[in-house]
Amino acid sequence: MKFIHIADLHFDSPFVNLSDKEGLGELCRLQQRKVFKKVIEYIKENQIDTLFISGDLYEQEYIRKTTIEYINNLFKEISDTKIYIAPGNHDPYIKNSYYNKFKWSDNVKIFEGKIEKVNTPEADIYGFGFEDFYCKDSNISELEIENPNKLNILVMHGDIDASQAVENQYNPISKKELLSKGFDYIALGHIHKPNYENYIVYPGSAFPLGFDELGKRGMIVGEINKEESSKSNLTTKFVELNEIYFVEKEIDVTPILSKEELVEKINELPIQEKELAKVVLIGKRNFEIDVYDLYKLIENDKIIKIKEKTKMNYDLQKIANDTTLKGLYVKEMITKLEEEHDEEEKQIIEKAIEIGLDILEGTV
Repeated sequence: MKFIHIADLHFDSPFVNLSDKEGLGELCRLQQRKVFKKVIEYIKENQIDTLFISGDLYEQEYIRKTTIEYINNLFKEISDTKIYIAPGNHDPYIKNSYYNKFKWSDNVKIFEGKIEKVNTPEADIYGFGFEDFYCKDSNISELEIENPNKLNILVMHGDIDASQAVENQYNPISKKELLSKGFDYIALGHIHKPNYENYIVYPGSAFPLGFDELGKRGMIVGEINKEESSKSNLTTKFVELNEIYFVEKEIDVTPILSKEELVEKINELPIQEKELAKVVLIGKRNFEIDVYDLYKLIENDKIIKIKEKTKMNYDLQKIANDTTLKGLYVKEMITKLEEEHDEEEKQIIEKAIEIGLDILEGTV
C-alpha cells in the first residue's frame, strides 16, 4: 500500500494574529490551496492508493462552502485513491459541520465519534473523529485489533502523553498503550511539529500557521506491506510542501542611535523570495520605538511583523536616588515594576517610565 499522510491544514484560518499588515490572511489562504493542490498532484503522478487526513483539515468557525467545494473537487480528481479523514478539534464532526451536511466524493470516508474499522483488501483501517471541540477520551483502551495477520492502521487526531488534569483536552493518548495495540502504522494529527521516527507519526502542519511554525512543512509519503503472520515492512519519507517560510530576524538596537538608523538596518535584512519575516528588536534602546511608525517606513514587504523586546538604556536605580521629580517618579515606578509578575504588564510599566522620563527631561 502506497499512502500519503497529512494533517492540520486549517483551511480558511483567519490568520488574524500573524501580522498587522492588511491582506496577508488572504495571501496565506491562497497559499493553503496551492499546498493542497501539490498533494493531489503528487498522488496523481505517483499512483498513491490511500490518503490519510488526521484532523483539522479546516476551521469550523470560518470555513466557507466554496472552500469545501474546492477541496471536494480535488478529491474527485483522484477517484481511485481512498481518502480517510479523522476530524479533529478545529473541524469536529458536529451537527452543522460540512462533514455532516455536505455530499462528499464517493472515495471519501469520514470517521465519527466512535472508533470504526474499514475493511479493505490491503488493510484494516481504524479511525476516530472528534464530535466536539474537545475530547477527553476516544476509548482507545477498549480497542482490540480483529485480524493481527493483516495490515492494521489507525487514523486519529490526538495528543500523545498529554496531561489529563487540564480542563481542555484534545484526546490525550498514552504512547505506551498505543504501542501495545499492534498497529502497523498510526496516522496522527494535532501536533504541528513533524515527528516521524517510527510508526507512530505526526506529519506536522502541512502549511505553517505562524511564526511558531518555522522551518519545513509537508507530508509523509509511505509504503507499507505485510505478508500473513509476518512483521510489516514500512518505509516513510518527508516531502516538503512549503510555498511560504516564516522566519525570524533579530536586530540588537543597543548601538543604534536614531529611528532613521533603525529603519535602515531593518530594510537591509536579507530575506529570501518565499520568506515572510518577523523582526525581533532586542538590546537596550536609546530612543522611544513606535512599532506602528516603523511599519510606515519599512520598504521590504516581506517584513510582516515587528516584535519589540528591548529594554530602556537607563540606570533606573541611579535616577531613583535623585531628589528630583524624575527621581521620585522613577522610584515609584520601580516599586510597581518589582510588584508586577506579568511580563506584558512589566513591559507596559517600562514604556510608561520611558515616556515619563522624556516628558520630565530637564525638570529639576
